[in-house]
Amino acid sequence: MHRRTLLKLAAMSAIGVPPAEASTKSNPAPSIRNSEPTTMNHVIIIGGSFAGLAAALQLGRARRNVIVLDTGLQRNRFAGRSHGVLGHDDKPPSDILAVARQQLARYPAIRMVNARADGVSGTIDNFSVVTGDGETLSARRLILSYGVVDQMPNVPGFAENWGTSVIPCPYCDGFEVADQHWGLVWSGPQSMNQVRLFKDWTDRLTVFGNGHDITADIRTDLAGRQVPLVDGRITEIARQGSHGAIIKMDTGPDVAVDILFAHPRNKPSATLHDALGLATVNTPTGIALKTDERRETSMPGIYAAGDLSNPGIPSVTTATWQGAMAGIFAQQSMLI
Repeated sequence: MHRRTLLKLAAMSAIGVPPAEASTKSNPAPSIRNSEPTTMNHVIIIGGSFAGLAAALQLGRARRNVIVLDTGLQRNRFAGRSHGVLGHDDKPPSDILAVARQQLARYPAIRMVNARADGVSGTIDNFSVVTGDGETLSARRLILSYGVVDQMPNVPGFAENWGTSVIPCPYCDGFEVADQHWGLVWSGPQSMNQVRLFKDWTDRLTVFGNGHDITADIRTDLAGRQVPLVDGRITEIARQGSHGAIIKMDTGPDVAVDILFAHPRNKPSATLHDALGLATVNTPTGIALKTDERRETSMPGIYAAGDLSNPGIPSVTTATWQGAMAGIFAQQSMLI
């Protein structure tokens, strides 16, 4: 039996999964850089926000040598506060990350590197990563947690107010603006789910069609819920107060709301997964890396966590538990 098969069976046995549940995967061998690695680590984590640091914590506690590559540009850096994070509710996300990095410093097996990853090559047990500084690193496993970036529409005021007057997540910020007048920028049929969801926070909602062709049955549904629909395109978003917004339309009068919810498309913040040929899944707002129940991607030995691989509800909480699971399963896959 091949050594890789033995490693995988051993890892599954360690977490109580019978061998019969193993899934077969292709094992492509991409070659991006041919630099000769200098030191073999157990795991390299690409992306050092909530998912990456959670993975590093589990691996460091297991005394596995870990390198975390991070550029310091986490997705929620535009938000003043993080909400719904157990033990850290209503704290600035940068403060939470700073404390996490301080706590990781006590684990000698964890090395934090302020650098991006420019290239990845190799296969399981022998991956190489070339950083933007020209350093070549090697590891037996990789965890991809470099997240996504939101693609702001070309509407004046949208990007400037992102994270304050314009937000995406009611679980993250809805409580603070409950019972106020909410606005929702229609982004597709999935927006009807948001209309139903928002009912738990407010009875005052206005939907902005923003040029979408909204079907008659949806219009009837909105009318039955007493949710006004404003047709036309948004031409500008002007901030009003601490988080309110005035929505300027190309037809009709301006509309003032206390908060505006929007879901722009996003894209991964790096292209390493494309170069590796990793499988992806389509979501209403972009793509996500496909992973199995162990957070492993379509290439053996490469795991993914956080918004990069979350087609559901992105949040600090989900990123953290996914990162922890990726770290645990990466460690267990190396048992002999």
